[in-house]
Amino acid sequence: MMPMRIAEASRHRPALTDLVVDLTAKSSGFRRSLPPGVLAALADLVRAMNCYYSNLIEGHDTHPVDIERALKNDYSENAEKRNLQLEAQAHIAVQQWIDAGGLRGGRAVTVQGVREIHQHFSALLPDELLWVADPDTGERFRVEPGCLRARDVTVGSHAPISPGALPRFMAYFEQAFSGLGRAETIISAAAAHHRFLWIHPFLDGNGRVARLMSHATLLEALDTGGVWSIARGLARNVAAYKDHLSKCDLTRRNDLDGRGNLSEESLAAFTQFFLETCLDQVLFMEDLVQPDRLRARVLLWAEEETRLGALPAKAGAILEAILYRGELPRGDVAGIVGTGERHARRVVAALVDRNVLVSASSRAPLRLAFPAVLASRWMPGLFPEQR
Repeated sequence: MMPMRIAEASRHRPALTDLVVDLTAKSSGFRRSLPPGVLAALADLVRAMNCYYSNLIEGHDTHPVDIERALKNDYSENAEKRNLQLEAQAHIAVQQWIDAGGLRGGRAVTVQGVREIHQHFSALLPDELLWVADPDTGERFRVEPGCLRARDVTVGSHAPISPGALPRFMAYFEQAFSGLGRAETIISAAAAHHRFLWIHPFLDGNGRVARLMSHATLLEALDTGGVWSIARGLARNVAAYKDHLSKCDLTRRNDLDGRGNLSEESLAAFTQFFLETCLDQVLFMEDLVQPDRLRARVLLWAEEETRLGALPAKAGAILEAILYRGELPRGDVAGIVGTGERHARRVVAALVDRNVLVSASSRAPLRLAFPAVLASRWMPGLFPEQR
């Protein structure tokens, strides 16, 4: 699977380095522009979005509204949909663990780290989703959470390495991608993504693990705050994504195509696609939550809901204050609505019931939330309308 990374002397490095510099600056600037309260709310929504798009790449379409219902233990009566909700719930639980620092210190690209991702994800799946069938014989095999596969597999036209070679190849994978500097970690994230899939260490779930590994790598190297997702960009360009992965499986074409067995040119092309996709998602999210635009969309919704009698008067004033401050002490609410404590409590209760305000306790400050059901109004284009 050499080359593991784009060589320092490669003719492709300068353009890729420029992309890393641009991505680092844009990602950092976007994160710094968000008030802490908005940052936390956006990260929660992006977690559901990331789950939706990563599963969509695998052909599993569970809309974030249904994911949000599952997080509240509201499951579909349809067994197949319920299993997909449970799958989404598992994905989000793993990402919460990652976002809380579960793979900090570069552990995302270690053998132990990827096994933990697979273990955490698979252990939460319903049993029906833990079985895979041999396409030739129809024989079914159970996926063991966190365990390297013990069988040969074929992925499209690619025949991954034999089970006996997995420990050796995974150890070399860890050696190649661990302990790198920040810039090299970012420029090598795409290479790690492909080489992991090329090895195909698990019987099933490798795609989700690879994207969670990439999320964890970028979360730490770019300090993203979890407010944008590579998975959305890959899913929206899924044909190009899969085409790049397939081309990275190809052997070296000539003496100008690197010095390893696999094509460095294809790996560089995938790296450029990967970094440009990251940059595109940062710019998309930055445009989506520009303070004035976000404020206008939220307040228009609050005004319409108040006119319909679904929200009390002055609800928009509370949302506007939280958008500017990031969070709002409960003692300040009465002064903002200007109608006394009783009405202030009624407005807060109505907004909490609509899941647009959250609080750690009955005394803690109020923070904004971005419920998936309102994403089409507040965050248009984040994911498709629910059908």
